[in-house]
Amino acid sequence: MGLVLERVQTDGLAQLSYIIGDNAAGVGAVIDPRRDVDVYLSTLRDRRLRLAHIIETHIHADFVSGAHELTTRTGADIAGGDGDYAFKLRRLREGDRIGLGGVSLHVLHTPGHTPEHVSLLAFDSNQGDQPFGVFTGDTLFNMDVGRPDLMGHGTDKKLAADLHHSLFRKLLPLGDRIEVFPCHGAGSACGKSIGDRLQSTIGNERLFNPALQDRSQSEFVTWLLSGMPEPPAHYARLKNLNAAGAPIRGGVPPVPPLPPAELQRRQAGGTTILDCRSILAFGGGHIPGALNVALRPEFPTWAGRVLDPETGVAVVVEHVRDLEAVAAHLFRIGIDKVEGYLHDGMTSWQNAGLALARTPQWTVHELEARRRDDDVLVLDVRSEEEWQRGHVPGARHIFVPHLERQAGRLARDKCIVTYCGTGYRASIAASLLQRHGFEHVANVPGSWTAWKAAGLPVEN
Repeated sequence: MGLVLERVQTDGLAQLSYIIGDNAAGVGAVIDPRRDVDVYLSTLRDRRLRLAHIIETHIHADFVSGAHELTTRTGADIAGGDGDYAFKLRRLREGDRIGLGGVSLHVLHTPGHTPEHVSLLAFDSNQGDQPFGVFTGDTLFNMDVGRPDLMGHGTDKKLAADLHHSLFRKLLPLGDRIEVFPCHGAGSACGKSIGDRLQSTIGNERLFNPALQDRSQSEFVTWLLSGMPEPPAHYARLKNLNAAGAPIRGGVPPVPPLPPAELQRRQAGGTTILDCRSILAFGGGHIPGALNVALRPEFPTWAGRVLDPETGVAVVVEHVRDLEAVAAHLFRIGIDKVEGYLHDGMTSWQNAGLALARTPQWTVHELEARRRDDDVLVLDVRSEEEWQRGHVPGARHIFVPHLERQAGRLARDKCIVTYCGTGYRASIAASLLQRHGFEHVANVPGSWTAWKAAGLPVEN
């Protein structure tokens, strides 16, 4: 009996939250909860812990916090750094202590990713009077650190300098044996390139994390901000939502089935059709005007980028068993106007005799054979950093999130062939173009990965 420490990993967001407590005292805390909170409540119940504290290391930008869902369900208090929260919470400052029986958390103010960011030193009285670990939130990850550019308003250099101080004056002096429990793993856009390990140590990061190499503060700021990938546009919306306090929904709402005629009626009224099937299934036949964001690990990030939270959404899935994952992902990124799903999938649509659209799928060899044709426009929809590292000769470049507002630059009388890293983002781009009336659009499955594997020419 004693220390309880459980990690909750949320795929898609690459988000890590934690339950910590003392089952001898029967008291616990949840750190950085996601919005669908039943997983915490069931774990707390299984470990015989009463939830006393909900702790936010910072105001999150990539997912909707579950703090308010948890406090509504349990009455536990919310605690967080001294930031721009618009709701009542316990303001944590350097040196504050949160007691959990024989376990305790001591607050370090570690600004950099955000101004109010705190890290939490973890102590267990059964293991002496020194900390055994630190919950670093988005300050320190495996092989990376939190990006300081999400606040906007020209604060990135100041926050990067603050981050240097937090890392080198607060975290590294804790000692190499201290375990590091971050808020994200690989796949999150909250860092430049987060490593694969979900847990690390100060010693491991000191040796192998490129951000922790010996640099002056000014050198660190320059290094960190160079080549920083563009932040997802929906992060600002989620940060504002979490600062205000997310609305209480009581869990992921059920998604009702919609027959084809009703789905068609809603689409005519402005509802967005979100097709979550694979890129090849979408290419073979889909509802005209649908957006394709396939249900893969990157689904939440790209759904967040292309969906308007103020517009209703109806989803198309490959199998009804996929619906639960889609609904949870959308709930976690604050897409709350999910009106329903196509009952019996595309089978019901085609059996109703309704129109089908298609997106031709080109192999990289077809692309190579036709890319010089006058009626073909090759469109690279990867990020600027990826484009600069090499691209298909003669291609144009528009990053997917910019495509809708820059589509007017593209010739409608050409066949626009989209490619990205693997075809995933290219299929999103192709569906966006078709939705905006481009009649001749194709996608390249495998895309840049397949292009390089085939040894085809590269332009830099």
